[in-house]
Amino acid sequence: MIYAQVALDGLIVGLMFALVAMGLSLIYGIMDVVNFAHGEFLMIAMYASFFMWTYLGFDPLLSSPIIALCMFGFGVLIYRWLGRYLVGATLIPQVFATFGLMVFMQAGANFLWKADTRTLPENLSSGLFQFGGLFFNVAELVAAGGALATALLMFWFINRTETGLALQATAEDQQAARLLGIDTDRMFAIAWGLSAATVGIGGVLLSTFYVINPLVGVKWVLPAFVAVAIGGFGSVLGAFYGGIIIGLIQVGGGFFTSANYKTLFAYGLFLLIVLVRPHGLMGRK
Repeated sequence: MIYAQVALDGLIVGLMFALVAMGLSLIYGIMDVVNFAHGEFLMIAMYASFFMWTYLGFDPLLSSPIIALCMFGFGVLIYRWLGRYLVGATLIPQVFATFGLMVFMQAGANFLWKADTRTLPENLSSGLFQFGGLFFNVAELVAAGGALATALLMFWFINRTETGLALQATAEDQQAARLLGIDTDRMFAIAWGLSAATVGIGGVLLSTFYVINPLVGVKWVLPAFVAVAIGGFGSVLGAFYGGIIIGLIQVGGGFFTSANYKTLFAYGLFLLIVLVRPHGLMGRK
């Protein structure tokens, strides 16, 4: 039974990693841009969830659509302000620009809210229960369900809507997409918006059971980068599977050895993938 508990915990963590990784992979797949500030979008959403609950009384489960919409607008704004200049740029300008944005957002959060760690008080998803010999944290279970629902909604949007198909066409060949009448600049803006909204929902879900501080994004985005690399840069589905794999490996590795070594197994798998299959499990060669 204890192994089932470990697998359950790994799946929950993996779904959160998957949600963060999907946004990363979406931008890369469409624009070939690696956004190193992606974790700071998560951090901003977590603070937004905390302040809306603390000062306005909006439970995270109720404020998540509002925050997702605001994060979509924030993502579009960042694209207009910075991302548009990275289209077609080499890796070095991308690294300097998005890494600089990451440092700026961390410093801004530290200036505004200090380095104090915050946690949400009691909310609708607080509590514990036991079923079938397994122990469940309600907040973690709700977060996993929300992450899965968001991922399914993302897949539906990309594969079943006209805008989603236009995004796929842009990712496949930007020049051909323009010839077909697709406004690629608009698609890039939507991709940034969707990426920010997706990770924003992840931030709201995480805020119900995880600590909030200016550096929280780094702790979640680094494994998400590994998940994207394992799944394949540019593949949203691959990022989803990669996130689940990383979650299971981290939790399982920490259980069988020590929590201090849990990331060692994930990064070890990353190195193996890089050596054996550099484009990932489902990425483009």
